[in-house]
Amino acid sequence: MQRFSLNDIFHIKQFVKTDVLKDSGHRNYFEIIFIIEGKGRHFINEFIVSYEKGDIFLVAPNDDNHFEIQEETNFCYFQFTEALFSSKMNLPDRSFWLHRIEHIIHHPNLLPGDIMQNNYDRNLIWHIHEAILREYKAEKEFYKHNISNMVSTTLSIIARNIRGDFSPVITKGKDTHATIDEILAYIRQHVYETDLMKISAIAEKFHMTPSALSAYFKKKTGDSLHHYILMYKLHLVKYRLNNTDFTVSEIAYQLGFTDESHLTRIFKKYNDLTPKQYKQEMLTTEEGPKKIQRY
Repeated sequence: MQRFSLNDIFHIKQFVKTDVLKDSGHRNYFEIIFIIEGKGRHFINEFIVSYEKGDIFLVAPNDDNHFEIQEETNFCYFQFTEALFSSKMNLPDRSFWLHRIEHIIHHPNLLPGDIMQNNYDRNLIWHIHEAILREYKAEKEFYKHNISNMVSTTLSIIARNIRGDFSPVITKGKDTHATIDEILAYIRQHVYETDLMKISAIAEKFHMTPSALSAYFKKKTGDSLHHYILMYKLHLVKYRLNNTDFTVSEIAYQLGFTDESHLTRIFKKYNDLTPKQYKQEMLTTEEGPKKIQRY
């Protein structure tokens, strides 16, 4: 197995800008961006949001983003690849943590803009931010493990805020209609809970009949509800094959497939490869977790 230093998969940048901060492009890493001082606007994909001191942003590799600075701004960037929070860094309780974080990692801009929804969590993350800076600079014993766990904790708090703000709040009433975004958010949050993924259970949650829910979902997405859930599960299967050391049997259990053979059959139907073949192909085409590339 190829070994990577911490700087290959985690890097900190801190700097001050007075004009436009353009996206470097060609990013292969995630960024948590801390606004230490300043004010301006953040352009993220098709959205424009204001920023100010204390704001925190999460940016994914494929996001197109830049900052328009109105007042001199002090930025701190935590840049990291997925290898930082994969099994290769030996994080505790990986399966539990993956349940909570995967849908945020793959859909970080459900809610563009400052991602913190309450001051308690905001203050908590800023304290963790300071601790990470100290560990990163001091390089004392176990600092890599400590940083990995603190970034994991930071992402978990981010997930709690995004999930809490984006979670559907449904009230009964004949004029109440769930939006497609609320249904998609529910699926992403509960995809690991087989009973809650039944069409009858989702329909009950949103006060619709199963047939009405299925028709509405098809109209809004062009896909059947059953097929969407399956494709999302297979997306998570690929992620776990690429970024963890879980066996196919373990992944099948985690994502609600009957057993390894059931997952293998479904996976091959849509990918022309078994999960084991897919994992082996990824290992032969990539030398390991991607390093942070600087341009």
